[in-house]
Amino acid sequence: MVSLVSRTPDAQLFSTLGRAGGTYRGWLHFAATVLMPGGRISRHETELVIIRVAHLRGCDYEMDHHIRLSRRAGVTPEILARALIGSEADGWSDRHRAMLAAVDELITGKDLSDTAWAALSRHLNDRGMIEFVLLVGQYDMLATTITTLRIDRDTFH
Repeated sequence: MVSLVSRTPDAQLFSTLGRAGGTYRGWLHFAATVLMPGGRISRHETELVIIRVAHLRGCDYEMDHHIRLSRRAGVTPEILARALIGSEADGWSDRHRAMLAAVDELITGKDLSDTAWAALSRHLNDRGMIEFVLLVGQYDMLATTITTLRIDRDTFH
């Protein structure tokens, strides 16, 4: 299935998941409309979150795509390098540090401590907090799906 957004002749993820018919369409609606690019969290921050999830999960497929997509959202090579280090890297705003620390807790522990919740809630309202948790969960689930189904990495033009 050709992907115009990622500029790949066969987006392996979509051609694989497309075999699930209505389930695929429901997932795609949720993923595209509610979270990325349709969510309330900025595209730049969404990409930082996705890259951190992909890195922690070791999901090269997600990483390949979102490194490319993140460039359009202002994620420079320097910011990318910091995102791979995580919240401990120098140069983050308090907001981005809280987001990246929360990603780490959600991926490694499947929950947020009260401290991480409080730090993140200083920067996101209730809707933003819900979208953030759904965003991390979506890309964690997607990494599981890609890995389990052994979806091959795409080639790009």
